[in-house]
Formats: sequence, structure tokens, C-alpha cells
Amino acid sequence: MRIDLTYKLTREMLDKFLGGVQNDGKYQKFGHIGTHFDVMDKSFPLEYCELSGKIFDVSNVENRDIESGDFEMDEVEEKDFVIFHTGMMDKEGYGTEPYFRQHPQLSYELIRELIKKNVGLIGVDFAGVRRGAEHAPADQLCADNGIFIIENLNNTKQLLEAAGARSFTMHTYPLNLGGATGLPARVIAELA
Repeated sequence: MRIDLTYKLTREMLDKFLGGVQNDGKYQKFGHIGTHFDVMDKSFPLEYCELSGKIFDVSNVENRDIESGDFEMDEVEEKDFVIFHTGMMDKEGYGTEPYFRQHPQLSYELIRELIKKNVGLIGVDFAGVRRGAEHAPADQLCADNGIFIIENLNNTKQLLEAAGARSFTMHTYPLNLGGATGLPARVIAELA
């Protein structure tokens, strides 16, 4: 069984965010629409195209940062693709003001613990592990440690229900765009 976690973009969505892709200056924005990761001056390692996945339900966390005590951190292993299901994509819908400005956040303590565990990828069903001015520094901190954050995952509830507590295989294929700051990616979970 395969579950596509990629948010499906429409022409209308591209027009809304880019005002047409032919316009100058829109190339960088294109890489940050829908399911993508921020490159942060690094290259995506080909071995990250297929990793063991783990998903954690943190949808009950409200009005505070998500912490390592909110899920079974002991289950996280080196080079895992760790996914956090908050329900934000389902609740607010991609592209809305609350989705971009009021989304959940991972605490810096949790981010540091995931770095210490040497995970490969961190996936979230919202717009970034930190908001506003803290977004890019958190992404850079992870990238500097060989970890990439994939934002705007879709269908995480479906994956959570199908996978339960077991591991699964994650397939991640970013576009090969030169000079881009963000790379749109196709993200597929494969369950045995």
C-alpha cells in the first residue's frame, strides 16, 4: 500500500502565490509552494530518497511548542524520516492565513534532540518547524547537521491510521533545481 503525502498543486494555486511563473523573481518562490524542503545552501543526499519512516500523532498539543515528551522519542532511530501529524493541513487548509501564521512549532529542545539522534528528514503537516523570523534559522540548524525539513505534508492522518506504531518506507524525490532555495518534492509512504 502506498500513500501520497504530497500536497497537490493546481494552476490556480501557482497563480495565487506566484502571479504567473513567467515573472522575474518568482523562481525562488516556486520552490517553496506545496510539499517542499528548504535547501539552505545544501544538496539533497540521494540516500535520503528512501528512508525508514516513523509517524507520531501530536495533534493533542495546543497553545505550546511540541516537545520530545509528547511522543515516543525512544522509537526514533538514526536516519529515520520522522513525521509529525498535527492535523493543521486538515483543520485550516493549505494557503490560509492561519495555516501560515498560527501553525504548531517544534521546540528548539526537540529539534536539538532530533539532531542528536541524527535523523535524516523531519516532515510536518504545516508550514515550518518554527514561525516567522525563527523559520530559516531552524531550517539552517538542521541542514548544517545533515537533516532536511519537509513542509506541508498531506494525508498524514491517513498514514497514521494505516501505519499505527510500525515503521514503513518513505520515498522522497525533490526536483533537481539549480540555484533554488526550496525544492518541491514528491513524498510517498510505502507500507508492507
